[in-house]
Amino acid sequence: MTKRILVVEDHDDNLQILRDLLESTEYDMVEARDGEQALIAATRHSPDLILMDIQLPIMDGYEVTRRLKADTALKDIPIIVITSYALSGDEEKAFAAGCDAYVSKPYDPIALLETIRQYLA
Repeated sequence: MTKRILVVEDHDDNLQILRDLLESTEYDMVEARDGEQALIAATRHSPDLILMDIQLPIMDGYEVTRRLKADTALKDIPIIVITSYALSGDEEKAFAAGCDAYVSKPYDPIALLETIRQYLA
């Protein structure tokens, strides 16, 4: 069975990079471009993993993560933060919100795929 990844990213270039990366894998990809769409997509598509940006329109990635982790039907979905918002304390803030892994931009695509595979194994 093919695993599904929800990519939550509002910037076209970053979304295209992730789209290109995931198209080279066996994973299906669902996209959301803001925090509200992320919650709807997670409920509708039941992804196996979420790649979450932090700086999003409507609702930031921290709040989206808190809401997903508070939902009994969605709380077990691993969430990997991928962000350029990498100031001191941001990684701790992501983990406090419920994220499972933290990747700062720019990232190594091979390392990101390995992290994804670890959570989907």
